[in-house]
Amino acid sequence: MSGQDTRRPGHAWSRVVGVLAGVVRWIGLIAAAILVAHIVLVMADASRANPLTAEVRALAGVLELPFKSLFTLEDVKLGVLINYGIATVFWLVVSSVVVRVIRRLRTARPTDQ
Repeated sequence: MSGQDTRRPGHAWSRVVGVLAGVVRWIGLIAAAILVAHIVLVMADASRANPLTAEVRALAGVLELPFKSLFTLEDVKLGVLINYGIATVFWLVVSSVVVRVIRRLRTARPTDQ
């Protein structure tokens, strides 16, 4: 064994693309999970002084992008449900689209020069 990759050409590229797509997918799923956790904590009237609640709220504040004040409602809980729910769907849809674009790169391998 010479230590060289004897598998078919392009296998390494396909693997890199697969890993990158997986990482992007996980980022989208984790972002959505944090937003859903924030929604659940708000709806359940979790203590704002609790460190876990505070951390989830801080992370969700970063991930909500411009959706936090998309709808300003008198019912704060309903506003959180709608606005952060839209942000959750956004992260899931955008990460899915990006993953599809990345996976299409499998067929567009870089050429050996």
